[in-house]
Amino acid sequence: MGARRLSGGGESFFGISELAAYLRHELERKKAILLYAYNGTGKTRLSMAFKQAGRQGDSKDTLYFNAFTEDMFHWNNDLAGDADRRLLINRESRFFRGLDELEMDNRIRPLLQRYVDFDFRIDTEEWCVRFSRTVVVKAGVEGGEKEDFVDNIKISRGEENIFIWCFFLAIVELVLDDVEAYRWVRYVYIDDPISSLDEHNAITVGSHLAKLLSRGGRELKTVVSSHHPLFFNVIYNELDTRKSKNVSAYFLSHSKIDGVYRLTYTSATPFFHHVALLVELCEAERTGQLFTYHFSMLRSVLEKSASFHGFSKFSACIPMDDMDDPDGVLHARIINILSHGNYSLFEPRPMLDENKMYFKKILNAFLKRYPFNPELFRWVSDDSAKGDA
Repeated sequence: MGARRLSGGGESFFGISELAAYLRHELERKKAILLYAYNGTGKTRLSMAFKQAGRQGDSKDTLYFNAFTEDMFHWNNDLAGDADRRLLINRESRFFRGLDELEMDNRIRPLLQRYVDFDFRIDTEEWCVRFSRTVVVKAGVEGGEKEDFVDNIKISRGEENIFIWCFFLAIVELVLDDVEAYRWVRYVYIDDPISSLDEHNAITVGSHLAKLLSRGGRELKTVVSSHHPLFFNVIYNELDTRKSKNVSAYFLSHSKIDGVYRLTYTSATPFFHHVALLVELCEAERTGQLFTYHFSMLRSVLEKSASFHGFSKFSACIPMDDMDDPDGVLHARIINILSHGNYSLFEPRPMLDENKMYFKKILNAFLKRYPFNPELFRWVSDDSAKGDA
């Protein structure tokens, strides 16, 4: 499969197809794989490579939720009449194979009511969805209230995403129930289902998904990838990956320099994305592969640490005992300046030698001041900062 084992735990891959093949191989012995990755890493491309790897002619084995899933729905806003607004469905997709005989309205509605207050109806003759809402309005000058039914409404983008997500969950339930229309599904791949949700709904969606994946029924292999730390933590903890031998969790990164994808195990410790970020920064410092955007990443770690310790500014987590910068003012100013530049992750600029020196000083001093599990950094060379960590 072309994978190389990393000294710090995990694997590296030279192409996205190799990574997809590795995930399929892992799922031969695992029930689920969780991936945390930043935007721009290639999560959506990975989900499509995973799907493509299971395709043989017209035969498929992967039900997926990603940005392409949302594209199977599009609006007709009735610009001429401004009355019959409806969400059109791509009838050619296998995603909707059981739509007309499986009473999908009744399957979706209980899921949708967890999140929204609108209703809907699916028209399998026109292949569209129409939405309605009951609103409370004032009843004239005398006051009082009455309910008013509004039909064929245009729902918001966030509400649309929730509807599509619940549509998908209803299909997953059909797969678990071994309904004939979806017996072709062997794998489910879910990529970032909560991009438009607030934190409350992120927790609700994560918890509900974890319960659904844990329920009985037909054997189903699942990959879940996300850039949302709260959603990932909910999934991670509710599936109890630290104890379960059937679930693996990874931090996925992609080097813009050599194109290598890396999977780093997160199962050994409760997952927090700033910890994975810190490990990545230490590796960049150790190898000398430092680029201007690494200051933005370092600032993110400092901000999260400062917030955890009750401080309002990241500078509170910059040690003040440096002989050349006893007040930490210079180091804070450097981070401020270099983390606000127009530095692209996709066209990385090498860090100047002088800035590398400052980067190393700030990072090492931070690690000396705040202890982290030494196992996270066991591959870092002795001359790199470990301090008490």
